[in-house]
Order: sequence, then C-alpha cells, then structure tokens
Amino acid sequence: MLPGSITTSLFIMIIKLIVLILLTLILLSLGAGMFSLIKDKSSESRTAKFLTIRIALSIALFVLLVVSFLFGWIQPHGLMPPVS
Repeated sequence: MLPGSITTSLFIMIIKLIVLILLTLILLSLGAGMFSLIKDKSSESRTAKFLTIRIALSIALFVLLVVSFLFGWIQPHGLMPPVS
C-alpha cells in the first residue's frame, strides 16, 4: 500500500505538506491574477493565465484529497469531536 519503507505517519505528513503547498500556490496565483487585473489593464491574457493556473491547482488539490480519502491515507472528521 505505501511505497518502499516510508512509515505511515511520515507518508501522511508528506500528504499534508503537499496539501499545504497547493493551498499556498492557489492563493499566490489568485493574488497574482488580481494584481494583473488591477495594474496591467492592457494584457488580459496574463490574468487569464494566472486564473487558469489557479483552476489547475484547485483540481489537482481536489483529486489529491479524493484519492487520499479513497486509499485511507486521510480520515474525515467533524469540526467538534464527539462528546463521550
């Protein structure tokens, strides 16, 4: 199930790190698109490029989360833990 000799906790931390990196890149692309839209009015293709990158990163993040859930690498939980 897990590649090579990587332990489960290390593998889960790598998945979480990838998710964090993707979220950061999505926000950076969104900011760059907004900046390009506001400051560079003559070049609409640059804004479209940044927004296309953001959409591609968002799809990649969604696929990573679905695959991680299906393989059991991540577990969903509610906002508040159950009361015992």
